[in-house]
Amino acid sequence: MSGELIEQARAAMQELVERAGLKKGQIVVVGCSTSEIMGARIGSSGTLEVAQQVLAGLRGPVEERGGVLAVQCCEHLNRALVLPRAALEDKGLTEVCAQPWEHAGGSMATAYWQALEEPCLVETIVAKAGLDIGDTLIGMHLARVAVPVRLEQKRIGQAHLCAAVTRPPLIGGERARYPQKIR
Repeated sequence: MSGELIEQARAAMQELVERAGLKKGQIVVVGCSTSEIMGARIGSSGTLEVAQQVLAGLRGPVEERGGVLAVQCCEHLNRALVLPRAALEDKGLTEVCAQPWEHAGGSMATAYWQALEEPCLVETIVAKAGLDIGDTLIGMHLARVAVPVRLEQKRIGQAHLCAAVTRPPLIGGERARYPQKIR
C-alpha cells in the first residue's frame, strides 16, 4: 500500500497547487489523520510509517513550486503547525515551544518534524491553500475567504479529502471592478 499512498498524496497535492496557482513562498497547510487513512477513527491508531509515506507524496508538488508546506498538529498541541524554520523568519511568524510526537501532535506532524533539517512550531499562519486528509479541520489556518476545491483524488487510503484555495475578499459592491479572475 505504501506506493499507493505516496501516489494518492502526490496526485491530490499536485492538483491543489495547480488550482491554487501556488507561487514561491506561499503556504499550503495540511492536516492529516493517519488513523483515518487506515480506516480507523481519527486519533485512535496513528502510525509514523503511514505519515512518512503520505508526506513523501505531499512535499514534492509544494517544494517544486517554491511553496512552504505547513503541517497541522492535532488538538493536543492546539493545532499548532510544523514548518521549516526559514519560513518562520521569512514570514515574521512567532514560534511556540513544543515538539510534536505521536501522542501529542500526531503522526504526520511528528514525521514532518523529523524530516525537516530545522523544524519549528508556530501557532497560526495564513495559508494560500489547504488539504485536509481525514477531516482534521484546517480552516482556521486558511486566509479569510476560502473556496472549496473538488479534487479528482477523493481519498488517501480510506481518509476523505477536503481541499480549499483562497482569494482576496471582494469589496466595493456593484460598481467595483475586479482585476483578477474570481474562483
